[in-house]
Amino acid sequence: MAVAETQHVDEPAASEQSRSSPRSARISRGVFAGGIVITVALFAFGGWQRRWIADDGLIVLRTVRNLLAGNGPVFNPGERVETNTSTAWTYVVWFFSWVTQARLEYVVLGIALTLSLLALLFAMLGTGKLWGPASSSLLIPAGALAYIAVPPARDYVTSGLENCLVICWIALLWLLLIRWSKAVRPGVAGILVLAFLAGLAPLIRPEMAVVGGLALLLIFFAPMPESRLRPWLLRMLLVGVAGVVPLCYQVWRMGYYGLPYPNTAVAKDAGGAKWGQGLTYLWDLAGPYYLYVPLAVLLVAGLVAARTYRARPADGPDQDNDDHPAAGRVRRFRVWLRSPSAVVTLVLAAAAILTVYALRVGGDFMHGRMLLPQLFLFLLPVAVIPLRLPEQGLRSLSRREAPAFGILVLALAGTLAWALLASGTTAIKTGTTINKSGIVDERIYYVLNTGHDHPIRAEDYLDYARMRPMVEGIENTPDGGLLLNSPSFMFWYIAPPPIPIPPEGAGHTVYFLNLGMTSMNVPLDVRVIDPMGLAFPLAAHTERLTDGRIGHDKSLYPDWVIVETGMVDRKPWLPWYMDEDWVAQAHVAMSCPDTQALMLSYKGPLTFDRFKHNLRHAFDFASYRLDRVPKYEIQRCGLVDPLPQPR
Repeated sequence: MAVAETQHVDEPAASEQSRSSPRSARISRGVFAGGIVITVALFAFGGWQRRWIADDGLIVLRTVRNLLAGNGPVFNPGERVETNTSTAWTYVVWFFSWVTQARLEYVVLGIALTLSLLALLFAMLGTGKLWGPASSSLLIPAGALAYIAVPPARDYVTSGLENCLVICWIALLWLLLIRWSKAVRPGVAGILVLAFLAGLAPLIRPEMAVVGGLALLLIFFAPMPESRLRPWLLRMLLVGVAGVVPLCYQVWRMGYYGLPYPNTAVAKDAGGAKWGQGLTYLWDLAGPYYLYVPLAVLLVAGLVAARTYRARPADGPDQDNDDHPAAGRVRRFRVWLRSPSAVVTLVLAAAAILTVYALRVGGDFMHGRMLLPQLFLFLLPVAVIPLRLPEQGLRSLSRREAPAFGILVLALAGTLAWALLASGTTAIKTGTTINKSGIVDERIYYVLNTGHDHPIRAEDYLDYARMRPMVEGIENTPDGGLLLNSPSFMFWYIAPPPIPIPPEGAGHTVYFLNLGMTSMNVPLDVRVIDPMGLAFPLAAHTERLTDGRIGHDKSLYPDWVIVETGMVDRKPWLPWYMDEDWVAQAHVAMSCPDTQALMLSYKGPLTFDRFKHNLRHAFDFASYRLDRVPKYEIQRCGLVDPLPQPR
């Protein structure tokens, strides 16, 4: 969708507009402000009705607890593992937790709600700026209303996950880009702020580098404003400002964690392809809500509005004062880059690229969550739609304006009707049952499984299956041990530590899939790891299961954990379902030199030499994979099997 750069108004019409503009401008501003207030209030109400913190949201709080305790940005003290995908979200929550000293769950609830509402506010302000100061046009919330009508959008207003930060960052970037594209003479300071914000993209979420990268390319190649600095020097400064924080963090991440990206990307194999599952995930969101209907309607409305109500630029972009200015088409293209049309093209292109990426990796197991930023991006240019009311009634509309007016009214009415229908739609009706797609309504799943309408505090999750017995099992075994879940919801197998046991005990390790609820209901000195590998690199570096549930398609056998934790590896202390031979093979498999090097990268003392070694080998560690079956891992690594082999 393009927004034209010129406006043609004949003299009589301009005169009439001039006489009516003060009253029309007041009405337009009032409608715009009222639309923002109502839409944001509806979003706040809908989000608060569905307030909760997901199990994955509690994972972030475990890292924050360790930061506050002085253990560093880790999930388990002594193990440098980055278990949170959004670096920025971790430190935002940490900062406000440190400032307020309030309970972590309530801190994250307040931050998430605030950022979600700010996202909607910034989005509508940016789109209002996009359509320009058309004094007689009413700016009606359309795309914004469509977004908040989708139930998953309201589910993740809170949740403790980084969705709120992602859409708030996108909306603020959108607002600043539109202001930059329409400014008469953008200041150097404003451009640098914009570049800094865009540069934060990979720290917001790694895939947001698509949005930030496109924004930086747009700013870099557009004409530079007049300043004391030469254009090439200003561009170099822009690159430096955009890259200083993410580059410094990247160097630190590779040296500290031994990986070039969060461990979650390794655990979920973010570079793998599952197109079929991705299409299933897309339809799981688009199908039940008929989401394609408002997208198509608003696309038509946006095109009609752009053609009919052309936005007037201030004076056009500044000319680049380069010593060797480009000529012809290249010159015109560069000038176009600093225009509202270019910004709209950017967000739509970013939305399309991110959608394709989400389809490629198979989406997610949480209904709608991984497609919400894309939906938000698609709806940004039509967050509000201009509707110009005729001064002397409908009959005064010109032949050009009458059809456009009718189309826009129908589009707005249709969007409102769809929003009322979609907002009350229940897409997934299986409750606590996970169907073959592996996708669940995460909020409803935990509401039903905990018995709490709003599971927010860590202790709310004690009513989830196995949680209270886990706490009791730790309390009843002061010597320590490894807790492995059993088929029974009321009992855990506890593998004991070997004798002699230290006076203070050998410590506890919990091996369970749900990291958040387990880790937030035990002290920090209780180690919590998972078979999928979010907090356990050995599991993260196994191969992806071909037919595994999306987002959970890795599972390391507990035999490895018996060996890794050093617990007793003989019957009758082993759980009944475990095999001593497999454990013996796991002992040998874990001695593989490459596996030992991987373990040292996150467990070894962080000396300067270790930091340099991790920095040099971070990509090697990221690509390393082991076989979860001990026997096959022995063969892969070229080790000697401890068991006699059949001839």
